[in-house]
Amino acid sequence: MTAEDAKIEARFAGALGGFVLDVAFETPMRGITALFGPSGCGKTTILRCMAGLRHLPGRLAVNNQVWQDDGRGVFLKPYRRAVGYVFQEASLFAHLTVHKNLLFGAQRVQGHVRGQASDGGVKFGDAVDMLGLETLLNRTPGALSGGERQRVAVGRALLSQPELLLMDEPLAALDHETKEEILPYLETLHEHLSIPIVYVSHDIAEVARLADRMVVLSNGKVAMEGDVTSVLERLDLTDSADRFEAGVVLAARVVRHDEKFQLTHFDHHGQSFVTPLVKVAAGDEVRLRVRARDVSLATQMPIGISVRNILKGIVAEIREESGTAYAEILVDIGGAKIRSRVTRAAVADLGLSIDAPVYALVKSVTFERRPRLR
Repeated sequence: MTAEDAKIEARFAGALGGFVLDVAFETPMRGITALFGPSGCGKTTILRCMAGLRHLPGRLAVNNQVWQDDGRGVFLKPYRRAVGYVFQEASLFAHLTVHKNLLFGAQRVQGHVRGQASDGGVKFGDAVDMLGLETLLNRTPGALSGGERQRVAVGRALLSQPELLLMDEPLAALDHETKEEILPYLETLHEHLSIPIVYVSHDIAEVARLADRMVVLSNGKVAMEGDVTSVLERLDLTDSADRFEAGVVLAARVVRHDEKFQLTHFDHHGQSFVTPLVKVAAGDEVRLRVRARDVSLATQMPIGISVRNILKGIVAEIREESGTAYAEILVDIGGAKIRSRVTRAAVADLGLSIDAPVYALVKSVTFERRPRLR
């Protein structure tokens, strides 16, 4: 098996009280895979099954190593699974300093069946640097902010030398400002580590920023799965996501910076985007996020307008939301698709139909710091 072929295979089916879980999915041994869906759809249950903390009938293989196979009577205990687990709450040892909390993670691997840390494992200094923990090492958890505690929890999990990192809504208990503080650290992990991450979230903006793949869950079943770009393009995702945050991510290349007007210009398959100035080098590939609510449509090229991002495309799909005033439109702009949320009356007034030429007026573009996973 080559590194490209390495994967995680998960299949679990069973009842928990009145809730029935029946899921199966595969994901590569690299990047971030998001388990996404509303509360109560089974996300955390799947994570606990993967960690061995809950047993539902099924099969789990990680990098061709079988951790569970009920057909063969295989079920590794949690301590025998090379898993790092980050919970919603940091759950640090209150009487230990940050330094000693981190060392506890490293001590977990010593003498276990899972073996000693490999030369390629995460070193103490690397974890401290990646998560910005150097100034916190002598503090106790009570002297830390919520975001700092979660960064320590991530570091502790990494120092257990996991083959798989499981993160159960690690930002759910944090306010918006603290989330924005910690997200760049999670992006840094993605850039520098080869450990696959399965990341549970019900926040579509969080998933769009971090994930490479998505497994969308609904009522204990897999509703859809695939790379994050293709899943976010699907209009039926709106049934599982916050309509206010629904949108897509686009790959773009940095063309140049305009210091006079403090703007950065990007290219996406021959079409131009502009955002407020960002600190990335010309030629770099990045991700841009465009929310459906920030995209208006026109049937003719507008003039005398303040919107800077005007993209030529064709209507690829129309989904009118019965019982509401709104419709979702998918526009093919060449190389990718973007979503627009408009009123059903606008669809009728503009005479929109499949394959009709349109101009997408993008009022706001969010720059994502992390380049796309290749």
